[in-house]
Amino acid sequence: MDNVKTDSYYIQKIQNDLKFIVEHMRNVDIEELNVNEVLLDSMLFRMIQLSENAKKLSDEYKLRHSVIPWTAMYGLRNRIVHDYGNVDLNVV
Repeated sequence: MDNVKTDSYYIQKIQNDLKFIVEHMRNVDIEELNVNEVLLDSMLFRMIQLSENAKKLSDEYKLRHSVIPWTAMYGLRNRIVHDYGNVDLNVV
């Protein structure tokens, strides 16, 4: 069985994560995010997933959509994963 994942597959996953973030972060301010650990963890996890799936997109796709700050997405993922305690929520 061939389980090849295409750009469309990864874009769908990215879109689902973005929809989740937008839906659950609507009307949430920094203060609430700082005290709601479950919401914070959930949102940061989804942002990590965004970056992980973006890395799996083809180079051709990324070149066609060069307006998207791919490097910044990867950098945010690295900051969240490797320097969790120092994530600036104002930037996120």
